Amino acid sequence: MAEIVQYYGTGRRKTAVARVFLRPGSGEFKVNGKAFEEYFVTPSQRSSAKSPLALTETAASFNVLANVSGGGVAGQADAVRLGITRALMLFNVELRKQLKAQGMVTRDPRGKERKKYGQKGARKRFQFSKR
Repeated sequence: MAEIVQYYGTGRRKTAVARVFLRPGSGEFKVNGKAFEEYFVTPSQRSSAKSPLALTETAASFNVLANVSGGGVAGQADAVRLGITRALMLFNVELRKQLKAQGMVTRDPRGKERKKYGQKGARKRFQFSKR
């Protein structure tokens, strides 16, 4: 049986987790079994998710299969971006310098700030009354 050639990368952003598989192909992009344009609706989400492929000019040479869960759609798009970046670095280590210069290699550590006691939210206070 012929072994499938694929490169795997895990991407995370906030609470979103993306498992990305890059397979040599014609440039087909699927997210959770749906077409890329159907899943990521806004142009900013689409450009964010595809940016590593556009930067390295490898969009037409790979089929991308992404399984995404958790978070919102914008966080998922950034998670897919990191997953693609990591998979591309497995494919060719020399692409790392180019991707690192654009800040795509680093995982964004920002998450939701916790709610504090005695307050309505993380920062918002309960209404203060002098009298």
